[in-house]
Amino acid sequence: MKLEVSLEKQLGNFKFATEFAVDCPRVGVFGPSGSGKSTLMHMLAGLLKPDRGFIRLDDQTLYDGASNIHYASEKRRIGVVFQHAHLFPHMGVRRNLFYGYKRIPKVDRKIDPDALIEVLNLSSLLSRGVDSLSGGERQRVALGRAVLSCPRLILMDEPLNGLDEELKYQIIPYLEKVFAEFDIPLLFISHSLNEMQLMTDQVLELADGRICGQTSATDLALRRMGTSQAGYVNLLEMRDPRPLADLFIYRWGDQDLILTVGGEEARGMFELSSKEITLFKRHPEATSARNLLHCRVTKIFDAGNRAGVELDCNGQKLVSQVVGEAVRDLDLQPGCEIIAVIKASAFRRLY
Repeated sequence: MKLEVSLEKQLGNFKFATEFAVDCPRVGVFGPSGSGKSTLMHMLAGLLKPDRGFIRLDDQTLYDGASNIHYASEKRRIGVVFQHAHLFPHMGVRRNLFYGYKRIPKVDRKIDPDALIEVLNLSSLLSRGVDSLSGGERQRVALGRAVLSCPRLILMDEPLNGLDEELKYQIIPYLEKVFAEFDIPLLFISHSLNEMQLMTDQVLELADGRICGQTSATDLALRRMGTSQAGYVNLLEMRDPRPLADLFIYRWGDQDLILTVGGEEARGMFELSSKEITLFKRHPEATSARNLLHCRVTKIFDAGNRAGVELDCNGQKLVSQVVGEAVRDLDLQPGCEIIAVIKASAFRRLY
């Protein structure tokens, strides 16, 4: 996806004025409430007309104030998934799902509905009314409806906000499957660093109606590590679980990790706070922690009143957070060998 934007819009006392260019299939828009994220989405979708500027998607101009070009929303082929599903209450699930699909020319119908229904696990919902759906089910139907309109781009405006943690992490695997399998570019709007790391590659930072940064999701999370209550959240995809008494052993790259949480699924995504990784210069003689990893320090950086330590653990990356005194006491510097100690209870399964 190649998206070029330069837009201005005055809304009362709030002025939106920004420009950017991205060439990436999974782009995030990150910022606090009131920063202009939804304003940007509405202008991209054609739901709000800018005062001036332009929008170009894959070299097609969708809006240009100077040339009086303004494609209506239904002509842009941009799918939208809002924070609230906005399903049509007078239609059942099936009619909601196929609403956009039936309104596009057959030549543009490039997505197999049966394949999408399988990926989103919607078969059992097709005959139901929308009022009987849970929050997570409503969002899956809303996503399916947007994808079946065969868009050139999907905008997701805080789609997980308002869902509880369990529902949120039930939805994310479906999102990942859809965008991987059907190869649809995504612009994902959120104020959650975790969601940015899981759902996007490149991130536009928005504040007070202006783009103030453009970076990777990982670098954004690292930069905000010192101000985040959880520190930096390491995301670990692990596989091949097997029981060990009342614990679980998972493969992480070419090494084993011992966890208190697990399941029967072949793979799982887990989070681990940088604050939960303790560093030792030498192998500790005794510890209750179950995971002792031989690592090499690759980078040390400031994280507020703490220090971030990037580690290479047999080819896998971890980030630990320590006080400045620990850096001096352990003589931490790039290239030195270190032991990372992690409790089995420190991991949290996301999905």
